[in-house]
Amino acid sequence: MMTEKKLLLGDEAIALGAIHAGLSGVYAYPGTPSTEITEYIQGNPLAAERGIHSRWSTNEKTAMEEALGMSFMGKRALVCMKHVGMNVCADPFVNSGMTGVNGGVVVLAADDPSMHSSQDEQDSRFYGKFAMIPTFEPSSQQEAYDMVQQAFDFSEQQKLPVLLRVTTRMAHSRAVVEVKTEPRQQNALNYDAEAKNWVLLPANARRRNDIVTKQQADLEEAAANSTYNIYLEGQDHGLGIIASGIAYNYVCECFPDGCPFPILKVSQYPLPKKLVRRMIAECQRVIIVEEGQPFIEDMVRGVADCPDIHGKLDGTLPRTGELNPDVVKKAIGHLSPLNSHLSSVEEVFDPCTDVVPRPPALCQGCGHRDVYAALNEVLKEYDNPRVFGDIGCYTLGFLPPFRAIHSCVDMGASITMAKGAADAGQWPAVAVIGDSTFTHSGMTGLLDAINENADITVIISDNLTTGMTGGQDSAGTNKFEAICRGLGLSDEHLRVVVPLPKNMPEITQAIRDELNYHGTSVIIPRRECMQTLQRHLKMKKAQK
Repeated sequence: MMTEKKLLLGDEAIALGAIHAGLSGVYAYPGTPSTEITEYIQGNPLAAERGIHSRWSTNEKTAMEEALGMSFMGKRALVCMKHVGMNVCADPFVNSGMTGVNGGVVVLAADDPSMHSSQDEQDSRFYGKFAMIPTFEPSSQQEAYDMVQQAFDFSEQQKLPVLLRVTTRMAHSRAVVEVKTEPRQQNALNYDAEAKNWVLLPANARRRNDIVTKQQADLEEAAANSTYNIYLEGQDHGLGIIASGIAYNYVCECFPDGCPFPILKVSQYPLPKKLVRRMIAECQRVIIVEEGQPFIEDMVRGVADCPDIHGKLDGTLPRTGELNPDVVKKAIGHLSPLNSHLSSVEEVFDPCTDVVPRPPALCQGCGHRDVYAALNEVLKEYDNPRVFGDIGCYTLGFLPPFRAIHSCVDMGASITMAKGAADAGQWPAVAVIGDSTFTHSGMTGLLDAINENADITVIISDNLTTGMTGGQDSAGTNKFEAICRGLGLSDEHLRVVVPLPKNMPEITQAIRDELNYHGTSVIIPRRECMQTLQRHLKMKKAQK
């Protein structure tokens, strides 16, 4: 087969691998570090030629369900999200292990250790284990490209979805990847999906549960024989190393002349216990090097009797944050008397204290700035106001100079937390939510509030895009008034304003009026994001 070489991000390698695997649709909601996968497919000429679906979904749950619908009809679908998005799609994801698949389904979860742009450090491998769904974890961009194609094949062979887990460094670092020049054709439409598998009435679900549970032994055997799970021999059995995903690269960087210790590279789950037992039998002590939580380490401790196991649970490696070659080198050097084998990785210098830190801030000219300025001005008139924020670039309103919000928990929580606070007797209770976040997870909360006429004011700060992740389309653009009316909000308490300094008297009066109305009201400040506006202006100029 003819191949060519491309310089690709890990995300781009996954996207191209999916296209070359005969993909028919990608379903996703933007979330760093997964966003570039869908964007690459949206801009790929072959994807356009083949009519591959690539429009953004409203949230991760709808994305997962749409992919299952495509699979039901026999075609291959990719679902993409960041790790916290797995929480949103957990219901259909876990149930997809019970329904199984017809066309192949690969669910990409991009974890974010060190929380570069996230609320928590979550390890999506637990979802694969919990749902009894096989999990793949590439250790290089080349593996990412190859593995997504094998994952689609494996999905159809096993009749199960496959979880593909990457982390930020894998998603956002580049490498040369050898890719095919003769991609696989898309699956034809078929009607092989059986209702007795897909209708999860208890009788059907119990039968499928038995089947999938018995299937776990086959999945573990497949992992033990996988070309991605490799047992590398070593001369010195004083230490054995189990490494997964990108952490395997960190181990290799410590030994440029070759590792003297046996290494078990894990990139396909369930955990290959046969290979783990071999390492424990051959080595005096074992260290587990993995990015994220001690997922493998927990299981290794239950596989065989080996008291000398090291990793994150005993403090040999840090429990939080990202790993790196320096950290891995220090941990191995602590356990091994053969420090001479280790490469001379430079020590990490102490952070410079001479440079003034520059925390992130809302862009100059951003409409969110005017919203917060107006809100702060009005709230000075009230005792103990509380403002419930949400996930988006407007979360930066927590920082100076605005310090305008008191909470930010998860997508859509601003409205429901404001309602709960109002139920507790808090007044005024204000929710600030962005346009994309509102359609993602805020609409149902607003319906709760309207149904009870909760004493809250909701501000849907509409910048006409999904600004935080780079300006993707927002599902509700130009629909928000209709959505609010459809949920039952009266026109009398639905206000639209333009957030500009010259309009400050109008905006502050609208906020004041709605705070003093003891029921549910919505204010929509609408002005295009400065970043997307500049791009649109450049595009118009280029077209002239």
